[in-house]
Amino acid sequence: MLTSTQNPLVKSIRKLHQGKYRRLHQQFLLEGTHLVQAALQAGYPLEVVCYTVSWAERYADFFPQLQQTAPRTEVVTEEVLQALATTVHPDGVVAVAPQRPPTPPTTTTLGLMVETLQDPGNLGTIIRTGVAAGVEGLWLSQDSVAPDHPKVLRASAGQWFRLPTMVCHDLEQTLSQWQPPNIQIVAACADGDVDYWTIDFLKPTLILLGNEGAGLSQALVNKATVRAYIPMAEGVESLNVGVSAALLAFEARRQRTFLSLV
Repeated sequence: MLTSTQNPLVKSIRKLHQGKYRRLHQQFLLEGTHLVQAALQAGYPLEVVCYTVSWAERYADFFPQLQQTAPRTEVVTEEVLQALATTVHPDGVVAVAPQRPPTPPTTTTLGLMVETLQDPGNLGTIIRTGVAAGVEGLWLSQDSVAPDHPKVLRASAGQWFRLPTMVCHDLEQTLSQWQPPNIQIVAACADGDVDYWTIDFLKPTLILLGNEGAGLSQALVNKATVRAYIPMAEGVESLNVGVSAALLAFEARRQRTFLSLV
């Protein structure tokens, strides 16, 4: 049992709380039973798993599978587990996983592109929502919050493993690979030309979403074939970007589920 927070393994895992060390070591943290189970279900590799005795007893049916999958498992004290986690009340397990290679999503019908997103909760919500709505890929600008941020993973509720995600050095250049009329590019704008209900989402579509405060850059808006707005009550200026993503993505799902049957 690891009992000291000064243990070399514990110290190396604690460094992964910081983005610069996650990038340096190409690793990230999975905190909590739900994320660890989601990783195993998705076939995502785990390198190290640290757990408490009480956690192993509580999940006795799941624990053997974890031992067979991870090359290194370590039982730790509650104090050490608390030091390993970024959450205030960890549930007893923390795992280290390798960062996945930057494989571009292969979306053909519905994708999301997000520019300069700062809040990890928003990104996790977009990932969770995207998977639920049938989104096939997510492109993220390099100046956005890192997709392996612990809060992003938690906010995704385990769906992080199911949505191919690509961090792009230049979104404009990435966007140039899609040429209308083969795909429509929908920019979500407060001053859009058409409300999102009137868009034909039966077409292959890429939805562009911007920064929480500033919205989309004009450069990306200029590349859109459709500038969409979300109708709101008088006096309301904007919506949370995660909510906007949900509305547009689920409108696409609604149309593709019901209108395609007409």
